[in-house]
Amino acid sequence: MARRKVAPVREVLPDPRFGSKIIAKFISRMMLDGKKSISTRMLYGAMDIIEAKGNSKPLEVFMKALDNVKPLVEVKSRRVGGSTYQVPVEVGEKRRDALGMRWIILAARSRSGKSLSDKLAAELMDAANSAGTAFKKKEDTHRMAEANKAFSHYRW
Repeated sequence: MARRKVAPVREVLPDPRFGSKIIAKFISRMMLDGKKSISTRMLYGAMDIIEAKGNSKPLEVFMKALDNVKPLVEVKSRRVGGSTYQVPVEVGEKRRDALGMRWIILAARSRSGKSLSDKLAAELMDAANSAGTAFKKKEDTHRMAEANKAFSHYRW
């Protein structure tokens, strides 16, 4: 961790098809081994599948899915007097976006299916309908924070 300067936040250019910075972030987060063109193709393929299956716009489905998966609170370990407590902490906006994207990508990769485009489209539609593995992860995180609400006075 840097002690002197805070790293500058880089400006993200919007993606060419939808003109959205969040989709550009999602593509970068999905990328493996620096192969951005492949991850772009997979996301756009998933968007085409969503458009073909549903009667709503794929960008709206994506945004709704991301909003449904973003956590409001999470638990962090805090060591007090030799014992470790799981302390519930509110999540900042940037971390909420990062966690939501990460959970959707991991849930899509863990699904069974043919291509990642199919799996990602299915996970995005499930998340938009408040179902699926990524949404369950958010619910579990909220449940854990609710269960450990008694330790919230250890917040730092």
